[in-house]
Amino acid sequence: MAEIKTRVSTKPKKKKVNQIPFGVALLIAIFGMGFFIANNAPKTAIMWVFGVAAGFTLQRSRFCFTASLRDPVLTGSTSLTKAVIIAISLATVGFVGIQYSAVSKGQAVTGNISPAGIHTAIGATMFGIGMVIAGGCASGTLMRVGEGFLMQMLSLVFFVIGSVWAANNFGWWTTNFISKSKAVYLPDILGWVPAVLLQFLLLLGLYILADWYGNKKNNQ
Repeated sequence: MAEIKTRVSTKPKKKKVNQIPFGVALLIAIFGMGFFIANNAPKTAIMWVFGVAAGFTLQRSRFCFTASLRDPVLTGSTSLTKAVIIAISLATVGFVGIQYSAVSKGQAVTGNISPAGIHTAIGATMFGIGMVIAGGCASGTLMRVGEGFLMQMLSLVFFVIGSVWAANNFGWWTTNFISKSKAVYLPDILGWVPAVLLQFLLLLGLYILADWYGNKKNNQ
């Protein structure tokens, strides 16, 4: 037994690869690509900056919409669930500001207000099953592709195939389902102030519920 322990303890550890040179090379490539894009299309360069920032944020935070719905069931953790709720709250502030500014000037509501119907339930169910099997949503898949996960690369390929297929059949869905469904825009029904208050109250309720559920699971 002592001999076995000695052999295990004397086993050489795998030398870690120094990733600093790779990081520096990647940073130089990102800046170089940014300057190249800026010289040809300044607006596209802004999108490049936001894309890199979003990718870095996703990678460091491990942010994933799939995990926000999966983790409470599998592990009891609701940290990502609460993060998604906070993200939706911040997005709500931005969208409300943009849309109300347009409406107050007599302009059309900014953004695409799509009707909800049976097609929404079918799409949500299909996407929910797919993202659980694939192990990530669109943002999580792109993040893990950047990290070199082979499974997510395969998921990305079929993500593209599915998107092209859906775009090809979108006319059929529009004719048979979407055009027959009704769009619900709460500011038109309740008014701006009640609609915004209802939105934040629902988000607050979900946040409190997620926090309570996470604390309950951690204390078990």
